[in-house]
Amino acid sequence: MTKELISYPKRKLWMAAIKPPMYSVAIVPIWVGSAVAFWETKIFNEAVFYTFLVSAIFILAWENLSNDVFDSETGIDQNKHHSLVNLTDNKLLVFWLGNLFLFLGLLGIIIISYWQQDITVIGIILLCCFLGYLYQGPPFRLGYRGMGEILCFFAFGPLGVDAAYYSQTQTISIKSFTASIIVGIATSLILFCSHFHQVEDDSIAGKRSPIVRMGTQTSAKVLKWFTGSIYATTLGFVAWGFFPVWTLLSWISLPFGFQLCRHVGENHDQPEKVSNSKFIAVAVHFWSCLLFGLGFFLPVG
Repeated sequence: MTKELISYPKRKLWMAAIKPPMYSVAIVPIWVGSAVAFWETKIFNEAVFYTFLVSAIFILAWENLSNDVFDSETGIDQNKHHSLVNLTDNKLLVFWLGNLFLFLGLLGIIIISYWQQDITVIGIILLCCFLGYLYQGPPFRLGYRGMGEILCFFAFGPLGVDAAYYSQTQTISIKSFTASIIVGIATSLILFCSHFHQVEDDSIAGKRSPIVRMGTQTSAKVLKWFTGSIYATTLGFVAWGFFPVWTLLSWISLPFGFQLCRHVGENHDQPEKVSNSKFIAVAVHFWSCLLFGLGFFLPVG
């Protein structure tokens, strides 16, 4: 542990612990859900949008901090030099800081519900938080059973996107739900890629991630289909008439998809080299979903 900390500059360790790029995961569902709402209803409430955006970032901060706390209890992070618990050597501080972020995030959602005199959004977000707890929190720890990607898909896809749509319109929409499928796949892709470099530590700690179960070589092949499904699903829904043709702008991010699949395919069994694959997956997620959402704002003709 000491050698690891010495070999990395403290600033880089803190940046890796805070994980700024990962917060696009909180932003994207709000962006896409609000974009679909605008396309269907021409409604866009800026106060609700920005309040939801900040709240989502706070809630994701809670999830990241609490996951560090829960992982420290299983020993899976003993070699993770950028764990906040390891950096601060104060698990209680990280735990309560996470709870503070959760309180602030839920406060924002409560404000939206108060504006609308409707508790539906807070109900959906509380369900998202529960799924987040199921992922790592005791006694469930479903992430250790290889169910993390499924929980991630529902929390950041159907639930997150549809909550954002409802916050704008106070209605539900089948088109919002179909859009949420793409966001859910793209978000789960990040979690899937984050396992490649920690197969050994996961196996020792008893965490049966999809990569541990399938092996890195098979997982690298699955990744190609996983990544390709984002673009194929978008094309399919456009062809079906569910999405405007401008949502195909998401295909501009395809070079990141090729880069991700090639990089993991070549380095899947080399932890030091493949460890950055999750950040390439973040680029796939962010740019594909940003451009996908933009397509709902652009005029059809």
